[in-house]
Amino acid sequence: MVEPKPLGRCRTARFILITPSCELMTCPDGPTTGRPPTRAPRGMVTTPHAAASSAGLDVLRAGGSAVDAAIAANATLCVVYPHMAGVGGDGFWLVKQPDGDVRGLNASGPAAAGATREHYRERGLDDIPERGPLAALTVPGAVDGWRRAHEEYGRLPWAALFDDAIRHAREGTAVSRSLADWLVEDVPELTAHPSSGDVFLDNGQPRREGELFAQPALADSLERIAEAGARAFYEGDIAERIVADIGDRGSPLSTDDFAAFTAEWVEPLSTTYRGYTAYEFPPNTQGLAAIELLNLLDGFDVAAWGDGTADYYHHLAEAVKVAFADRDAWLTDPDFVDIPTETLASAAYADDRRQYIDAGHAQPAADVEPGIDFDGDSRQVDASGDTVAFSVVDEDGLAVSAIQSIYHDFGSAVVGGDTGVLMQNRGASFSLADGHPNRLEPGKRPFHTLIPGLLCEDGEARAVYGTMGGEGQPQTHAALVTRLVDFGYDVQQAIEAPRWLLGRTWGAESHELSLEGRVSDGVVRELRRRGQPARKAADWSERMGHAQAIWIDGETGWLEGGADPRGDGAALGY
Repeated sequence: MVEPKPLGRCRTARFILITPSCELMTCPDGPTTGRPPTRAPRGMVTTPHAAASSAGLDVLRAGGSAVDAAIAANATLCVVYPHMAGVGGDGFWLVKQPDGDVRGLNASGPAAAGATREHYRERGLDDIPERGPLAALTVPGAVDGWRRAHEEYGRLPWAALFDDAIRHAREGTAVSRSLADWLVEDVPELTAHPSSGDVFLDNGQPRREGELFAQPALADSLERIAEAGARAFYEGDIAERIVADIGDRGSPLSTDDFAAFTAEWVEPLSTTYRGYTAYEFPPNTQGLAAIELLNLLDGFDVAAWGDGTADYYHHLAEAVKVAFADRDAWLTDPDFVDIPTETLASAAYADDRRQYIDAGHAQPAADVEPGIDFDGDSRQVDASGDTVAFSVVDEDGLAVSAIQSIYHDFGSAVVGGDTGVLMQNRGASFSLADGHPNRLEPGKRPFHTLIPGLLCEDGEARAVYGTMGGEGQPQTHAALVTRLVDFGYDVQQAIEAPRWLLGRTWGAESHELSLEGRVSDGVVRELRRRGQPARKAADWSERMGHAQAIWIDGETGWLEGGADPRGDGAALGY
């Protein structure tokens, strides 16, 4: 492990390195970005939509726990950010308890009992459709995740957590910039599936930014969940109405599938990085890739590269290729495949894999082989997806890093009957190839890109973070950690500094290295000289994800929150 060089310390007691090679670093605390972090002494919530952050903050002020606030924020996101979140989707949580323990909550639903490979092959399909009822084949897990978290850590009554979400759905909310953009993008999908088109389009046309948008049917379903509890979603008339509608149109989901589901508490993965302990989510998510990525970086002097340099982006890209080769070979539901998780997540394994990273030359991503072969037909799966990540810390020190998604923008593009519930298409990521580790099997959870992140020091939470963005999630986790730990940035600077994306997102087949346009032309030219397939994206590209983070100052206890200007969010505290 390479130790950071303590040439100076910023006010939050993180190591920094002043280096003239860092094009972005104009002061010891990092680049001047225009938006300061939000600082508060008692509680903090950050989400990709200001209305959801406000809902969470209201709950904290009312005496609610970080879990209460996270549920309120997530429920609101399901209404105001319906292209990226929904009660018809899945979720994952990391919960840092004040006593030092970190727990994971897997709220991802399995494939239906009737979701067999034969079910799709009989319909002449070689792949599961990305949209439509046949794509809605896994049980939505998010709502039962709310229940399990609230049972353990909730302080306020369950029903009190849904007031904002119900009001926004009933009375309407202003269409955000992101929602407006994605409505334009997805007119063909929404038009092809009238159950969603009738809800999200206005007489077949995309709604404009700022237009009032109500979802009364979803308000009814949220009211039912608030009044009767989470299990009303799985064992009552909501599930019955969903199944009656989409089952007639080809979905294999049944009411028995809904009733049988419960979210599960799991043990997170962890590793050390520069003396911090980083926590990520275990399979069936790609948290394993995020852990391997940090393990690979821990053997380099990252600070010496300087942020924003060709050395920084090149080494990060090469490390991503190595970690993703192992991810693509193995990640699936560990109940169905014996994944060598302990080995893949170990520092010793990363020490061996690091030899494949050449400082001067890039490897084509397709040429990078996994370090441990899977005995079967292992090939890359679609790692796209739209997601919301949100973080909360309360005055007792309970910290929540959570992430929730309906997979593609607007999920399956199918609303379940008159419930207003937009169903996820996460099951479309399953393979129909018999030898693939992520092959479709009844009761199996699919591969997930969703990963909440958490960084601790001496048993205390320091950074609570996450991002949307499919394949970009482990990469943005690494960007946040290196910029917070190696370069001493505050959370807003770490979020706003130019990001990169190696690989695909939102279904694109490109394996290019995309860099935001604020990266200098000289850096891009040098990356291309080393063989990187580098190209520039927009200066502030939504493809890089919407990152949210909270830093807890170890000396003062103050909270420092950041929200991504690439989204519509805000960090709010009190």
